[in-house]
Amino acid sequence: MTLLGREPAQWLGLLSAGVALFAALVLPLSIEQQGAIMAVATAVFGVVGAFAVSGEKAAPLVAGLVQSVLALALAFGLQLAPEVQGSIMAFVAAGVGWYLRTQVVAPVPAAAVTAPK
Repeated sequence: MTLLGREPAQWLGLLSAGVALFAALVLPLSIEQQGAIMAVATAVFGVVGAFAVSGEKAAPLVAGLVQSVLALALAFGLQLAPEVQGSIMAFVAAGVGWYLRTQVVAPVPAAAVTAPK
């Protein structure tokens, strides 16, 4: 899979270098904030790549993407109580599970399975 003619790893490398450059010259970003930006970028590329392969199989990655975006928000100073963070994660996991339940099919029809004798 390529994005604009380049592999995702190339884009991530360019983004990583860009974040480091801007952090040194323009933006006062801490190491933790730079790491959070890269974590979200990696999660986004992972979700995009997974959707390119199979949308149903990529759905669980959405939960990881939401977690990484929440971590990014926390790194930039969002104040959320641990209970709220846990509730957000539980809701996202339940939503992904709710979606996946309708996507799962048995690889073999039930009529093809015979009971052991």
